[in-house]
Amino acid sequence: MYARVISCSLKGIESEVTIVEVDLSNAIPAFHIVGLPDVEVRESKERVRSAIINTGFRFPSKRITINLSPAHTKKEGTHFDLPMAVGIMSALEYIKGSCVQEYAVIGELSLDGKINGINGALPLIIGLRNQGKKKVILPRSNAAEVSIIDDLVLYPFDHLKEVVDFFKAPDSIKPFEKKEIVKSIIKEEKKEDFSEVAGQDSVKRALQIAAAGAHNVMMIGPPGAGKTMLARRIPGILPEMSYEEKLEITKIYSVAGKLSEKKTLIAERPFRAPHHTISPVAMVGGGRIPKPGEVSLAHYGVLFLDELPEFNRNVIEMLRQPMEDEVVSISRVNASFTFPSKFIFAASMNPCPCGYYGDPTHECTCSIGQITKYMAKISGPLMDRIDMHIEVFPVKYEALSSDTPFKSSYEMRKEVENARRLQIERYKNDKILYNSQLRPAQVKKYCKLEAKSMLLLESAFKKMSLSARAYNRIIKLSRTIADLNQSEAIKSEHVAEAIQYRSLDKKFRGL
Repeated sequence: MYARVISCSLKGIESEVTIVEVDLSNAIPAFHIVGLPDVEVRESKERVRSAIINTGFRFPSKRITINLSPAHTKKEGTHFDLPMAVGIMSALEYIKGSCVQEYAVIGELSLDGKINGINGALPLIIGLRNQGKKKVILPRSNAAEVSIIDDLVLYPFDHLKEVVDFFKAPDSIKPFEKKEIVKSIIKEEKKEDFSEVAGQDSVKRALQIAAAGAHNVMMIGPPGAGKTMLARRIPGILPEMSYEEKLEITKIYSVAGKLSEKKTLIAERPFRAPHHTISPVAMVGGGRIPKPGEVSLAHYGVLFLDELPEFNRNVIEMLRQPMEDEVVSISRVNASFTFPSKFIFAASMNPCPCGYYGDPTHECTCSIGQITKYMAKISGPLMDRIDMHIEVFPVKYEALSSDTPFKSSYEMRKEVENARRLQIERYKNDKILYNSQLRPAQVKKYCKLEAKSMLLLESAFKKMSLSARAYNRIIKLSRTIADLNQSEAIKSEHVAEAIQYRSLDKKFRGL
């Protein structure tokens, strides 16, 4: 007796169709799963056996062989439980095998036959859709999550018995109503607004530039100056995401198990602020079954590290490759996994252990050696990858007590959107979205400098001992400043402003 059920397997945030083949033969009773199953998949046989028995069906006293095809790729996850059970039921002719072929099946089983939700349902379903599979049987708890895909017919169930009854009379049950997704998209109640931040106009301007060109930014200043408050408002001035961007981020959160029935689509740009005790695996991703880390959960959003020197040195250094390549590659014996990591890196730090070096209102108690050692916790190569270094000073009393309204995030966002539109139009044939992604050849093509600007940049390059990477980043930053000013030409004042955002590295590290 033979049956086959269509399912799929997950690889990173991508998936491929997997055929679950079931063979029952008259031999010594046994239950074998082949096709490179991992531990979770091998354990499925115990869940499947108990679920079938507790649902009221007879479990066959035969040799059961289940093959997960293609057999050369490793299979991970608990979502093969339900297709295995359906395959066995089909082989026993409790349900018609011809009917089963019309549907793809995913879902985890409890010992009593209940169908549990799974992580990574969205990328699994997208993979099935891309392979032309339009009808899917899945756990009810995952239905809202995957219903954001338009061209699918979904049949969610709570119990194995319901699935068996469905296959006996498929027309008796209506598919999932897509209109339910409208209720399940959760947006943040209210974004934090820059109008709530008193003063700090120069820092707000710098963060607006960072948002306009997706540039990495470092804020250095004493405690209480408002670094964290300012960083948390960066997502509020970033342009709204497209549907494709929302879908890509939601796939990452689905694989990470961070979606729920109430939050099924990541509609807002993520802001991730991990604690300084975070491990390297939690930051960049990995584990026995590789999962996305914070750098991927911040995809298309902001990754903020508060008090950067307090983080483990290994964790900080591991950020260099994701910041440069915009992807994280994790290799295992049987496979390689790739997670996207296109984020704005924002960090804050004190200038010294006591926090008051350079503060005009407090005396610093640190020695030069202590300051140098503290700053050395952040390596030169990492600082070189941060486009903007911003010094944040304490807010003056006049600004705090002023009744004058401050510039709102909405106003800043409109200016950022105008600058982004220029970049999207300019780079539409280069497969990039914003200025920070420009490669050296593209910098030469799109960032022409006037003679006066070149002289200014040459002087800064020699005086500040800049690297080639810093040189290119200043030009890209100048391009963004020009775009914010709606200027096609990069003028000397744009270059001058860009240069000042690289001066702090020399000031604090060259003591």
